[in-house]
Amino acid sequence: MPIAFVRRLATLASATLLALISALACANDLEIHGSNTIGARLAPALVAGYLKQDGARNIAIKSTPVENEQRITGQLKGQLFEARVEAHGSATGFKGLLEGSSQIAAASRPAKDKEVQLLAKRTDLRDRASEHIIAIDGLAILVHPSNPIETLQKDTLAKIFAGQINNWKQIGGPDRGIHVYARDERSGTWDTFHHLVLGKQYNLTPNAKRYESNDRLSDDVSQDPAGIGFTGLASVRNSKVLAIADGDSAALLPTRLNVATEDYPLSRRLFLYSLGSDDSPVTRDFLEFVQGPKGQDIVQQTGYISQNIQAVEDDRGDSIPASLRTLTHDFQRLSVNFRFAEGRTHLDNKAHRDLARLKRFLDAHQASGSDLMLIGYADKQANELRAQMISELRALSVKKALRKEQNINVSAYTGYGHYVPVAGSGGAEGASRNGRVEVWYRQPH
Repeated sequence: MPIAFVRRLATLASATLLALISALACANDLEIHGSNTIGARLAPALVAGYLKQDGARNIAIKSTPVENEQRITGQLKGQLFEARVEAHGSATGFKGLLEGSSQIAAASRPAKDKEVQLLAKRTDLRDRASEHIIAIDGLAILVHPSNPIETLQKDTLAKIFAGQINNWKQIGGPDRGIHVYARDERSGTWDTFHHLVLGKQYNLTPNAKRYESNDRLSDDVSQDPAGIGFTGLASVRNSKVLAIADGDSAALLPTRLNVATEDYPLSRRLFLYSLGSDDSPVTRDFLEFVQGPKGQDIVQQTGYISQNIQAVEDDRGDSIPASLRTLTHDFQRLSVNFRFAEGRTHLDNKAHRDLARLKRFLDAHQASGSDLMLIGYADKQANELRAQMISELRALSVKKALRKEQNINVSAYTGYGHYVPVAGSGGAEGASRNGRVEVWYRQPH
């Protein structure tokens, strides 16, 4: 028998065995493993909503004997539908997807390079078919309600969590030692905080108390006058939330607008990752539901920030230059910013979805592209003219994408250079967050 033929048989057998293992491991109709931020309430609510819109009866969400694991069941088309959510941290989601024990990985931060590489033979996790942004969240910085501190610079926050600032009196508070509360190592919430706040310069103080649950951390901070911690927005509960500033940006609270537009310095995206072209019909349908209007309504009801677009009053106050206030005087801000995957003009995965969401908003308000204005921004550049050109180029890119993908013709667009930053200048993080396009809306007459 030819060696090449034998090798081909072995390859086929391995593929068949992998498929069989995956099928046996995923005995339920839907398995979601990963982030506690998503898995505690959001994922079960989304599965229940998905079943309800398909006409299922007797829908139930039940905890299992294992902590942070839940079953969602319902009678669908005469048969029992069962989903299981295991919420033990974002890293466990990618492991489940790799091993075939789940169809969806829930993550409260983007897939890491090593996770993309591990799954490269099965899918490209950064492709639009595999990466699904399901909600916007913000890391809320929590203190006891009696704490007089109202705002913190991001660098000051880092020094507190690193133990370099260890008494509240050092930053204008009472003479009281600081108690640090943080999420555990497997948590995507911790990964996000580590990346956005501590970075490579700081390490978490060894005195920090660690938690697997956002809710439990928040409850403990709310009972400790010396405490400070961080959670997702849905877990603020009885704690006080601080406004955060990054570099020259204004201090912002994690309001709906500031988080939805990702202007808030500690805003983050929540993700579901799948195998893309190899997704089962149920997985594909569920992911479409989650990212659609009804799924996003559930996101909002669960305490996170929906990606359904709304017109809202801009709440940045005196931090906005007078010329920008004049420019936008007759407009309302829309709760979306367009951001870019790489370079200056390539829209990221969320932005492509947002193009369709903007079309739905205009249709619902019987409006058109003539009722919109796009304002682009850039990170700080070597000179003002260069920043102005980059910001206008970004606005033009969104204008072209709206016309090409949604047949929306926007005539009003401009750039505002490197003014009104939302992050510290310099570095990839600052460039990514400052490089954005705002959308403003004027009600049609």
